[in-house]
Amino acid sequence: MVPMQVRGRQLDFNHMGFMADFWAWDDEVARGLAEEEGLQLQAGHWAVIRFLRDFYCGHLIPPPARAMYRALGESLGRERTSAGEAIGRLFPDGGCEQACRIAGLPDYLCRSL
Repeated sequence: MVPMQVRGRQLDFNHMGFMADFWAWDDEVARGLAEEEGLQLQAGHWAVIRFLRDFYCGHLIPPPARAMYRALGESLGRERTSAGEAIGRLFPDGGCEQACRIAGLPDYLCRSL
């Protein structure tokens, strides 16, 4: 693990930049991680982040991409078929994987998205 300071907090990350402890995450951590990746979190980003965290908390796995696109298509103001593109624009450095990092999901889970 690699210790890192995020908004004044010492957190552990793996070599891919994923948090080691899902429960150490909060909104301030998300803002700090996003800033490090050059993102300013807006409503669309938060919709994706909240969906990822809520789904993981309820199922202990990430959502399948299809379910995520279906669920987020409406909240992103897009058809389901273009929700993937909308997520790609919101998180331009890896789409779902970048969203998972900022949402604090464990690395091994995000590879299935």
